[in-house]
Amino acid sequence: MENDKSRLAPILLFAYNRPEHLKRCVESLLANSLSTKSDLFVFSDAPKTEEDKDGVVQVRAFIRRIVGFRKVSIVERDENWGLARSIIDGVTNVVEEYGKVIVVEDDLVLAPFFLQFMNDALRVYEDEPRVGHIQACDFTQDLSLPDTFLIKWTGSWGWATWARAWKHFNPDGTELLRQLEERNLTRTFDFNGRYGFTRMLRRQIEGKNNSWAIRWNASLFLKDILSLNVGRSLVSNEGFDGSGTNCGGGGLYASNLHLLPLPVNRISPIEENMAARKAFERYYARTNSFWAKVRRRLVRTLKGDFKR
Repeated sequence: MENDKSRLAPILLFAYNRPEHLKRCVESLLANSLSTKSDLFVFSDAPKTEEDKDGVVQVRAFIRRIVGFRKVSIVERDENWGLARSIIDGVTNVVEEYGKVIVVEDDLVLAPFFLQFMNDALRVYEDEPRVGHIQACDFTQDLSLPDTFLIKWTGSWGWATWARAWKHFNPDGTELLRQLEERNLTRTFDFNGRYGFTRMLRRQIEGKNNSWAIRWNASLFLKDILSLNVGRSLVSNEGFDGSGTNCGGGGLYASNLHLLPLPVNRISPIEENMAARKAFERYYARTNSFWAKVRRRLVRTLKGDFKR
């Protein structure tokens, strides 16, 4: 397909075995006025276990009935790929065709102006090589953050990118870690030691997680490429209810959906907002300390989260 800069970015939706979450996600996308002009690609993973099979069957029955987008394309995996492989493959193939993509997962609820913001941002920063990622979710709820800002960090809940940036994605976690350590960047990568992103990368290398997101984060970080983030969240992650394979609890990443248009004004100069970085440091210091983790675990135990 010929790349047309004026065309809206396609939406890539990744689903597994949670039909109710998926329905809410699709309904929220359809509440965006640009949905009728947007192409939707739905990627449905195959069940990993027999227990997951019924949910996958329900998901596939639902996605075959989706209407309201310019075009709906469905990819049903014949075997279980897992989220990382599915996202890497899906983004790589579609971004090559369209030049840009918007990526959502089935447990996200999107604000009514999510698609407008994403397409505006993709257009405004299209030819800016130092901006490689757009993130529309804010979970810090820090009122000091501006509507939009640039930061060296990539969130994975409702995001977008361009083919020119995705070419920097390095799936080799070992090489990414080597560069971070060789250049003495691990502490900065970890928000001044406030959150263990380096540890997450090490665990990916050891096979203890299969995160594509930590490798994308490190890939752009090492290239000194920034992300356009929001201080007013256009995404709410509803997956922290114990229903997913990559989720926790405790309201740690709760967002307040911003229901009004969020304008995209080009930031100049193109450099990291250090005040925003400090806000993230404060957030992680508050939520990732030993005692914060203890308190969350006690609350979840009392609520019975670990019995599900």
